[in-house]
Amino acid sequence: MASASSSAKSPIIESLNARRIFETLSKTEKLYAHHLSRAAWNGARIIMDQVSAESTSIFDLIMELHNVSEGDWTEYGEDQGVEEVHVVKFLEYAAIFLHNIGNYFGQGDQKFIPQLPEPEFRKLASGSAIAKKIYERISDAMYSTMPLCLGYPSETGQAQSRYYISSGDAEPFTKDEISSISQILQDRGIHQENTEFVKKLSRADNGYSFTVFQASIDLPEAPILLSSTMREGKEFTVVLLKANHRKQLEKINDELTAALAYCANDRQKLVLQKLIESFKTGDMEAYKESQRHWVKDIQPAVENIFGFVEPYRDPAGVRAEFEGLVGLVDKDETRTLTALAENSARFIRLLPWTKGFTDNDGKGPFEKELFEAPDFTSLHTLAYCSSIIFPGINLPNFNDIRQETGFKNVMIANSMNPPGRDSGADHSLPQEAIRVDPSLESEYIKHYQATFYLWVVFHELLGHGTGKLLTENSDGSFNFDKENPPINPVDGKPVSSWYKPGETWTGLFGDIATSVDECRCEVVGALLVRFPGVVGFFGYTDETHTTPKDMELNIYLQLGCAGLRALNNYIVEDKKWGQAHSRAHFAIMRILLQAGDDFLVIKENAQEQTLTVYVDQTKTKTHGIPALSDFLLKLHMFRSTANVKECREYYEELTEPSEQFLRWRHIIIANAAPPKLFVQDNTIINSDGEVVLLGYSPTLEDLVDSWVDRNI
Repeated sequence: MASASSSAKSPIIESLNARRIFETLSKTEKLYAHHLSRAAWNGARIIMDQVSAESTSIFDLIMELHNVSEGDWTEYGEDQGVEEVHVVKFLEYAAIFLHNIGNYFGQGDQKFIPQLPEPEFRKLASGSAIAKKIYERISDAMYSTMPLCLGYPSETGQAQSRYYISSGDAEPFTKDEISSISQILQDRGIHQENTEFVKKLSRADNGYSFTVFQASIDLPEAPILLSSTMREGKEFTVVLLKANHRKQLEKINDELTAALAYCANDRQKLVLQKLIESFKTGDMEAYKESQRHWVKDIQPAVENIFGFVEPYRDPAGVRAEFEGLVGLVDKDETRTLTALAENSARFIRLLPWTKGFTDNDGKGPFEKELFEAPDFTSLHTLAYCSSIIFPGINLPNFNDIRQETGFKNVMIANSMNPPGRDSGADHSLPQEAIRVDPSLESEYIKHYQATFYLWVVFHELLGHGTGKLLTENSDGSFNFDKENPPINPVDGKPVSSWYKPGETWTGLFGDIATSVDECRCEVVGALLVRFPGVVGFFGYTDETHTTPKDMELNIYLQLGCAGLRALNNYIVEDKKWGQAHSRAHFAIMRILLQAGDDFLVIKENAQEQTLTVYVDQTKTKTHGIPALSDFLLKLHMFRSTANVKECREYYEELTEPSEQFLRWRHIIIANAAPPKLFVQDNTIINSDGEVVLLGYSPTLEDLVDSWVDRNI
């Protein structure tokens, strides 16, 4: 692939296999899982449409070429006069596209283009009238390096966003326009996760009309006028129009309706019924109600996540990409996670914002009064339809539900190696340009997987699961003592800011919200990995193969490598970060470099084009822990007290790469590791009414075949 963050190396493909758990399900559970999986995959076209204007057509082109070739790519290439090397490059492009569900990387939001020469792709497309027609329409967009990334639309064309589309001669959206429309929606009580904005030029007076498209099946007779104002003698109107993504939502609802017959309990039925209602009407309140029921459906055999969930790809941090996930609970692995969750309240007292406080059972005023152990399960995903396959998930994202009802944590076990289970895959070595000091490399590899797994576990449970937002309610009451406000442990002064009625974390902090929170959670996980009493839940002691001391060193090495790898996803031309987690990892690395006394050192070898990470393991307690603890406390207090001004100033300065970091970025990109892709299973119902699992080999051809078999 050619892009700011990719390389010409062939991708590595792994199987996201769920067969072991699938075979333990009952017939009813298999039917439930089948229909949910079909619903999940039918959301793929929604994701593609949210990524770029050409993505759905690229998908159709790949499917048509498979159809005309009947999957025999070698023979088809010969028939079209295309050498095998170019056929392979086409398959690599197709596989990377399908894995990312669009032509922008899920990790990094940077565009990738085919590696085979354009005339060779044209030859492949010429074997079918349908493929040829599609190719002629999208080839320019597919091969153009511009826009090179997702982000706020820019006049230079370097960034684009399908959440903010300018139609015809209209200029690109401005941040002020996006903010103004968002405020109008907030004032009208309209949730924005399932919306997209379109801007048109009004021919009458050169004013602008803005349409807010809301995802739904229902199509009202006419758009709903939300606002009409005059600005400098020009009319600016905002209307709401439903039925966005209508066709795909109908297919999703058909499968969710079929799944209703196989629910294990009434709670699951309520979840699906409210999801169906939400997708039909576009009402996010119905969706939130589904999430309240979902949180209370404890350890189902078949888990699901649906909806417009994560706002990572909206540059404003509000509108969310669609996601569909169906997972099968691994009961053995879940037992340990459940035990950890049930004891999580006492682990909260290890976190820095609780220090020095005796109230709230020793957790202090910046932590929730009641921490009910959430459902924490280990899943083997049967269908994970998303632009990013995360190793762990904490949902829902609605803070009112999290504080009043609760939340769930899940680990995606078949995408990684939980302790005690080895898939044979090597997840440990960083990419070619990034090395670990030779004196530490063998230990790094030996203890990497155990440390990484627990880092993710603590990130989800005690990162996303902790924290209290100081809030003023709509009735004028407060969830803290307004007359005697708590003392901010950062500056020793009473807090002077909080969330006003209607304000939310993502809405107030905007584009930095998700990255700051992911950063906070990553540091929580990194700090907790060192505690023997915490990692002991997973059997790690001073006598085991991996000890708590081994993990304490390993996590700092991982943080150093992750911070360097993050530079892949910094887009120089647009001066923005393409992924929230990457920005967070870079910030943590900066903090550790600033700890001083050569605690964390990055050694650059210009001749070999390598960057080597070294950690002085004698200084983890004197330098590493204090640096991370102070950093975590700042982030937590910014978030808890709605201190967006100081947070933005601090975080933006911290995450602005210097010339040295940009030089390192060049080394990393020039020696990038091959992309890692997952091939996933499918299910079908055979002639006997039994659900059968279709597995696939980790090859380019089978990855494409798996998507053909989904028939979406």
